[in-house]
Amino acid sequence: MDWACFATADRQIILGHGPFEQLAECPTEGVAFYRNDFALSAKKPWYRPQRYEVVDSLKGLFGTQGEEAIEWQEPEAGLFAEIFREVIDRIRSGSLEKSVPVVTERGMWSGPPARWQNLPQELAPGMRLFGWGEGQQGVLSATPEQLFHLKDGLLTTMALAGTARREERELFGVDEKEIREHEFVAQTLMAKLADFGMVRRKERQILDLGELIHFHTPIEVELYRKESAANLVQRLNPTPALGPLPRTSETLSTLYDWRQRLGCPAWFGAPFGLFHEGSFEALVGIRMTLWQGSEVEIPAGCGVIEASRLVNEWRELRLKREAVKRVFGFLPQALES
Repeated sequence: MDWACFATADRQIILGHGPFEQLAECPTEGVAFYRNDFALSAKKPWYRPQRYEVVDSLKGLFGTQGEEAIEWQEPEAGLFAEIFREVIDRIRSGSLEKSVPVVTERGMWSGPPARWQNLPQELAPGMRLFGWGEGQQGVLSATPEQLFHLKDGLLTTMALAGTARREERELFGVDEKEIREHEFVAQTLMAKLADFGMVRRKERQILDLGELIHFHTPIEVELYRKESAANLVQRLNPTPALGPLPRTSETLSTLYDWRQRLGCPAWFGAPFGLFHEGSFEALVGIRMTLWQGSEVEIPAGCGVIEASRLVNEWRELRLKREAVKRVFGFLPQALES
């Protein structure tokens, strides 16, 4: 069974059932899902479902069975350290300000998890669900990051960067490294959007996702002219939070190489969207789990700038993966502080 799902801002889930018609362009009516990889290599990224429904949860989508253990394999620290040093060397040479290496933890598992049936009710308010499945492979993401929403000439988006545990909130709010990383992202995003319309930036906030917190800056753009969803995806993907700064063909090529060497799934950090009722919204594929047959993957990225330290970034990657495991029922829920 092929399927796709997307949680709207009001927490309803649009669930599409295949077979899907693949299209090169967004249809003018009805429902279509947008699915592409991080490099936007798909020629026909629009998927029109045979039928769709609006549901409150994914109950029943994965079937039912007993809980099954996953045997996880730790990512290779030495390979990440090698890539980290390469990023820092390029920063110190002046050819790069920031990049985002991605580490993936893998495990072996015998079937789809029954716990996912009630996932939408378990998500923190700042997280959104999307996913798709094709036969024995699929993806589910509980992402806090929106690429953009487009309706009636108004584009809304966000800068999301900087990570800490919830109990570190007081120090996080004044952490110069985390603030600098976030401002790299926010200012780069605003510069990208300036050609499209009148940009309004709101105040930087702390987004509380329960276990983890992030800096979050909402941004709105009143567009000067009509823009296609596909063109906006091309301009805004990858987000400054997941891509290199500056973003050039050379720095993107280097990032693709680092991701490949680290075994990063092509879907991590990629856009996934929904066209529905005349509007389009795309989310960013982070906080995800992927499966193919009995193999499960959880990727996580970290923004590396000159002030970054290897041990701290390695710890942040673990925190993100553990948060994903808890969301998807692979670990017990963290105690509320």
